[in-house]
Formats: sequence, C-alpha cells, structure tokens
Amino acid sequence: MMIFFPFFCFPHLFCFPLCPFFTMKLQVLSSVAFAALASLVSAHGDHEHEHVFSMPIAEGPTDLLMNFERPVLEKDVYMPSFAGISTFAHLPYLQCFEEGIVEDYDIAVIGAPYDIGVTFRTGARFGPSAIRESSKRIKGYNNEIKINPFKSWAKMVDCGDIPFEPFDAEHAMKQIEDHTKYVLQRPPKPDQEVAVPPRLVTLGGDHTVLLPVLRAMRETYGRPVTVIHFDSHLDTWAPEIYNVKAKGSRFNHGNPLYHAAIEGLTTNGTSCHVGIRSSLYDEEDIARDEALGFNIVKANDIFSMGIDGMVDRIKSVIGPKEDTLLYLSIDIDVIDPSMAPATGTPESGGLLTREMKYILRSLNGYNIVGMDVVEVAPAYDTQAQLTSFLAADLVYEIMSMIVKRGE
Repeated sequence: MMIFFPFFCFPHLFCFPLCPFFTMKLQVLSSVAFAALASLVSAHGDHEHEHVFSMPIAEGPTDLLMNFERPVLEKDVYMPSFAGISTFAHLPYLQCFEEGIVEDYDIAVIGAPYDIGVTFRTGARFGPSAIRESSKRIKGYNNEIKINPFKSWAKMVDCGDIPFEPFDAEHAMKQIEDHTKYVLQRPPKPDQEVAVPPRLVTLGGDHTVLLPVLRAMRETYGRPVTVIHFDSHLDTWAPEIYNVKAKGSRFNHGNPLYHAAIEGLTTNGTSCHVGIRSSLYDEEDIARDEALGFNIVKANDIFSMGIDGMVDRIKSVIGPKEDTLLYLSIDIDVIDPSMAPATGTPESGGLLTREMKYILRSLNGYNIVGMDVVEVAPAYDTQAQLTSFLAADLVYEIMSMIVKRGE
C-alpha cells in the first residue's frame, strides 16, 4: 500500500507567503492526514504476517528459508600463473620476522624496498613488488641446470619485506641488518645440533642494501664472503669522492663495497666486479678499487676474451668451489638499457640478457650463500615489464643452482 502526501500537508516547506485564512485551512487538513496515517498503522498491528506485495514480513533470520545446496569444489584445480597473491614464484608466505614461528626453510626470499641512497633517479623502493609480480610466470623446471627448484629437497619461503623507517639512512640500514641477521641466525631445527643458515635471496631496493646484508653475512658465517658484483659501476667510491659532508650521507648506492671492504666483510683479492663500463670520477678510481681488494672484468672484455674468456677470468679470481662462500650481487644496470631500462642510473653498452644468464650458469656448483637483485625501478620500465621479468628470471637461475648443489 502506498500513501501519498499532498503538498498542503507540509505548508512550512513552501517559501512563498500565505494569507492567514489559507494557512489555517492547510493546518486543519494536515492534522486530518496525520490522524488517518496513525489509524492505518494501528490497524496493521492487528494482522500478523499480513502480506505486502505478496511478501511475508519476517520477524527474524529464523523465518527465512536457508536450504542452499552448496557445490562440492574440485580438488587440486589448475591455478593460472597470473592469479594469486604475489609472492616470489608463488612461494608460500611466512612471517619470518615474527617470534615463535616454525622456521623450517632452506631458502628465504626477503624484500628490502630501500631507495634513499640513490644519486640519480629514485623508484627502486618498488622493485621487490615488481619482481614478485613478474615472477608469477616462472614454471619450475630449469632445463639448463636440469632441476626443478620448487620440487626438491629445499623448502623455500617468501618472508615479505623488511619493515624499516625510510627517513634516516643509518637507522634504516640497521633495521635491514637486524632483520637479515634474524633470518640467517635462526635456531637449529629439531633434527640439528648446530643451526644451518638458510640461503638468502634479497630483492632491492637500491644497492645500498648490500652493505647491511654483508654485515649480517659476516657475523653469521664468521668470515668474509667472496662477492661477484655484477654492475656497470664500481660502487667503491669513498664518500669524499662525492664531496658529501653530512654524516648521514656517507652511505649511498655508489659505495656499499667501499664500506664493505673497509669493514672486512669481503674477501681481499678474490672478489670481483663484472660488467663495468661507466665513466669514472678520475683516473685514480681503478687504482683505489684494486687497493680495496677487487678485480675487474669489464663489459668490453667480451670483445677480446669472448664470453668463455670472461667466465674463465671470473673463476680464476674467486678460487676453487670447495673453499668459497660466494655471494652474488646483481645491479640490474649491468644489462644494457635496451633490455633493462627500468633502473636509476642506466649505462649504455651493457651485457645482453643471454650473456648474463650464461655467466651465471657457469657458476653452477659453487657454494652460493646469498644473492641480491637491486636497482629495479619499475616506473621507468616498458609496458611489457621487461626489466622486472628479467630480474625475476635471474633470481630463478641462481635459486636453481643453489638447489642443484645441495642434491
């Protein structure tokens, strides 16, 4: 039933002036209309469950019929690679930084979305999420390494991103260091007498994050690690080279290996750079780099050495497989910007993606204790997400080698 209220029931809604006689008549009519409405409501109360438009008025949820026949869902259904929550390669998510969790894993992926140490274009803070998103398409079996790292002895988890305050460089770096140590220095498993550190995969972030990670590595393993640093830049420039004077500015993405060498975090004489090709601050940069204990394999060496010559040179520097704790640090700008444009400091003339993968696969069999991929700034990527797809692929290659060695 529908009740219509003529306009004269509400004379106060009209803004034009009314004569006293007309106003009095409207007030009388209004009183009559409201009295009629009250009688209607009162009369309705005497009829329980009266139908209005043929629909019963229910007194509560129990009056409604709930006889649904829910479908029986299929088990082990196909999940498209583009679906699901974005962990790296669909790995299970584990809150590795929470106390009391079961820390039963062999390889841990952590994100370090820190980019307050850049000297040119910002945006690498979005690198971890972009790499994870692009890793969704990774299938599993590595036909070059001959293993499926996701169906093996190794349990792998994605720990999510390290929480830190992006307002103070030194404080943020200490937070990254502490969280990295927390993962690496977990207690022994129930079947272990001595704790075995998990292999660590770090998604950056700018290259500054390498320093707190290496600090955590040094404390965990009790000795320096050998670093192969894939980059177009040396990243061993002392703060004085930048002419920075503020204490908080002495750590940036152009000098993590300077500080690492000074602090004794990297092996002296058996660590190396691969892919160097940028301009230098002055002619003494190479000499200063060598004094810190690094060797250089330039991008242009591919013309004189060939790809296999570059591999042989790298292996001659880092030493035998049995004695080396190897850490791989990959600045995505080691790749030519035609193939990896999404980075903060691009340099032309870099390695091709297939050359990079070839060099990485040549390290199969080494004891790789950790790795990182840094400087992916997705805001500068193509619509095809070339850079983040490449970064995810490089992580997958190294994961495959870590698992292969542990068979």
